[in-house]
Amino acid sequence: MYTPSHYRNENLDEVREFLMQNSFGILINQIDGRSWATHIPLELDTDAEGKDILVGHISKANPQWKSFMENEEVLAIFNGPHSYVSSSWYKEEEVPTWNYIAVHVYGKIRILNDEVVLDSLHKLVDKYEKASANPVSIHNLSHKTMRQIKGIVGFQINISDIQATYKLSQTRPEDHPKIIEELQKTNNPGAHEIANMIKQKK
Repeated sequence: MYTPSHYRNENLDEVREFLMQNSFGILINQIDGRSWATHIPLELDTDAEGKDILVGHISKANPQWKSFMENEEVLAIFNGPHSYVSSSWYKEEEVPTWNYIAVHVYGKIRILNDEVVLDSLHKLVDKYEKASANPVSIHNLSHKTMRQIKGIVGFQINISDIQATYKLSQTRPEDHPKIIEELQKTNNPGAHEIANMIKQKK
């Protein structure tokens, strides 16, 4: 991913936190010479050696998984908040732009056995059911329902590289107060998040 140096985030702890909070990603690889992408949860975890990995699963009906066995590098893309930034908010004339957060994760895939897949599903469901009024637990699902696990392929991505872009008007510190003010006036939740992040980075 092309990232100018002033927008590159190399704070790995901050990027890890972003991945945990924005874990619905896009998994991309090649099938028959053509790019293929699937939108799925990809959870950040660690392996037995303490190394960062991503864990996910896809349907066996999705042909993407058949190329996993080739052990080629895959790309996972995670998008955060984003917003249009009008140059009318600047003190000096300039073109408009877009502020955003994006993280690209590269690595190689390893297919998981059923026991590890089931464990990953427990973690996934428990994480997102915490806020539910009546949380679902895989422990309480019937054998009939749980047979659906036979229709998925679980995998982990052994991470080789993480690239993070945090474009937050870093090159225009003199305009930050006005940019934040205007972003907060919008009805766009993403704009509000970007405004808060600009505040935090000051």
